Amino acid sequence: MAKNYYDILGVSKTASADEIKSAYRNLAKKYHPDINKTEGAAEKFKEINEAYEVLSDPTKKSNYDNYGSAQGPNPNDFFGGANGSGGFGGGFGFGGLDDLFNMFSGGFGKSRANMAVDGQDINIKMNLTFEEAVFGCTKEVNVSKIETCSKCNGTGAKNGTKYTTCPECNGAGTVSYTENTILGRVVRTGVCKTCNGTGKKIIEKCEYCNGDGYNKVNKTVSINVPAGIDNDQVLTKPGGGNAGVRGGRNGDLHIYVSVKDHKMFVRDGYDLNLKVYVPFYTLLLGGEVEIPLTKGTTTIKIPELTQSNTIFKLKGKGIKNLNSNNYGNINVTIVGEAPKSLNKETKQALEKVKQNFENNDFSRYKNYVKDLKDIK
Repeated sequence: MAKNYYDILGVSKTASADEIKSAYRNLAKKYHPDINKTEGAAEKFKEINEAYEVLSDPTKKSNYDNYGSAQGPNPNDFFGGANGSGGFGGGFGFGGLDDLFNMFSGGFGKSRANMAVDGQDINIKMNLTFEEAVFGCTKEVNVSKIETCSKCNGTGAKNGTKYTTCPECNGAGTVSYTENTILGRVVRTGVCKTCNGTGKKIIEKCEYCNGDGYNKVNKTVSINVPAGIDNDQVLTKPGGGNAGVRGGRNGDLHIYVSVKDHKMFVRDGYDLNLKVYVPFYTLLLGGEVEIPLTKGTTTIKIPELTQSNTIFKLKGKGIKNLNSNNYGNINVTIVGEAPKSLNKETKQALEKVKQNFENNDFSRYKNYVKDLKDIK
């Protein structure tokens, strides 16, 4: 039964070329023999490359979709029983490995199996209080990561010296083999199974990493959080990710920031917005209102006859800009609030005050009444 290459890569038959490539990259990194030492990983890696070799080639993909084989219709169906088959679907075809090693190392120049492979990035989340984000701080985070074994320098051999050149591939990391196909004998190149592409054969394993060359460790990392950082922004610590392979650079550590909301302020970039409800008579007669700052408080004066929803701007009292020494503002919206109840005396007093006003004294209400008459 023919293999289902779409199932192997975990994509649908209608997947785009980019979706197929993305799925391949993720799986290839996961099961690459230099990183994944679990049983069956090498076979899975081979299967992934086989699937990608076919699905990444438009002609092979079309043949596979229509005939169930990358080679198209079986010649035996037309020429009656040629002995031997094989085709190009199995093994380590050039298409998948070319893409994989280019992905890991970016080019040619030496045996691809011995090329440097960059380590994977690590993504974690960091929770900050509002104050930690505004003023900056130093936070310690726990990171689970893969590090090169310091005892064997990543060789997997005891003391970093107990290894020799692989006799199967002579240190190349790849081996060539011949296949008989319907088109004749074809020479292919694949990763050496004896050394898993390292080009080295370990004589005595390193006791600290059991011959892997890498250890999974839990580390506490100090992160400097700059003042002014905002929710959903990302801090990056170069080289703080998983170790690279064969001299490849370490991955990076990405910290995704989540900032807790403030009880009173609403952040808008580097500005802080604040809505303050004051007794209605403060707007009429004027007065002072205490306002919180990022640290401490201040007082603003409310002139008499201030309209509700008037905004007072406290310049430079907001949040520090990440890329400069400039600061945002605090924007205070003053809203008049009516009491929930009136006693008899207060109500009588207000009735007397009411007699001192006419509709023309309230310009917005006056315009509202006028517009209402116009639409009747």
